[in-house]
Amino acid sequence: MFGIDIGYMVIAGVFGLFSMLVSNRLKSKFKKYSKVHLRNGMSGAEIAEKMLADHGIRDVKVISTPGMLTDHYNPANKTVNLSEGVYAERNASAAAVAAHECGHAVQHATAYSWLQMRSKLVPILNITSRFSMWVIFGGMMLMNTTAIGGTIAWVGVGLYGIGTLFSFVTLPVEYDASNRALAWLKNKNMVSQEEYAGAEDALKWAARTYLVAAIGALATLLYFAMRVASRD
Repeated sequence: MFGIDIGYMVIAGVFGLFSMLVSNRLKSKFKKYSKVHLRNGMSGAEIAEKMLADHGIRDVKVISTPGMLTDHYNPANKTVNLSEGVYAERNASAAAVAAHECGHAVQHATAYSWLQMRSKLVPILNITSRFSMWVIFGGMMLMNTTAIGGTIAWVGVGLYGIGTLFSFVTLPVEYDASNRALAWLKNKNMVSQEEYAGAEDALKWAARTYLVAAIGALATLLYFAMRVASRD
């Protein structure tokens, strides 16, 4: 509708490729450490329940959710949602993911500032993410015929900037949840040295998926800002 923007397509393609490579690497790591069985014989669900209990959290439920790597913590209904490959499995990957999601529950219970900021951005992002690109491209087209086009385009850049901010706010939230998970697994002697190394490596690659997304969002934001500025 707005024509092909080669620069945007190149950035989207490059970071889409990086994202796919990191995602595939994460799945490979998850599969690898799924073969490292826990000496304590606990399932992902049991790991999660114990971590919550050890932190004095009694109002969060651990439930199973369909899919692979669909694990997440829902602050709205206070549930730790573990995928089928985590909930019932008894391996290093399951322990890492289960503890990580509980790390978010601990953040919620302790009013972790970055998590609170991200939660406040969610309803705004739900709106801006739908319209930012349309506003940017629409404004750039109008710049050829009317002065208000530039203003509209900059509004679009600002809307896209909210999504970029969300991506960067997500980074400390995810890294902190992993740090909490690994610290608990180690301090409570929940895993052996080999199991801990696997959990740490799996969570490292999980965090990199968020890092690639954030850098990609920033690159796209800067690209459009330069495009609009050059046509003002």
